[in-house]
Amino acid sequence: MMSKIPHWLKNRYSITLLFFLLWVLFIDQNNIITQYEYKKQLNELEQEKIYFSDEITKTKKELEELTSNPKSLEKFAREKYYMKKDNEEVFVFTTQQ
Repeated sequence: MMSKIPHWLKNRYSITLLFFLLWVLFIDQNNIITQYEYKKQLNELEQEKIYFSDEITKTKKELEELTSNPKSLEKFAREKYYMKKDNEEVFVFTTQQ
């Protein structure tokens, strides 16, 4: 029976090394699968960061335009909040899907 076991498995250092590798790769809290999921989540968060940075830039430009130009402020208020002057009527058209 002992003759069928490979020679490198009889060595206690190789058994210890094998056990350590199995432990680190599959059993430990920070195993390979967990590290892969963390990397995937990090990439998704970096994409969200880029998206929100672009949105912040657009919003800052829009805010600067609204604070510097009264006509654009009036247009914004009419389109977004349906504000009107006292003698006007507002009609809102919606499309059916």
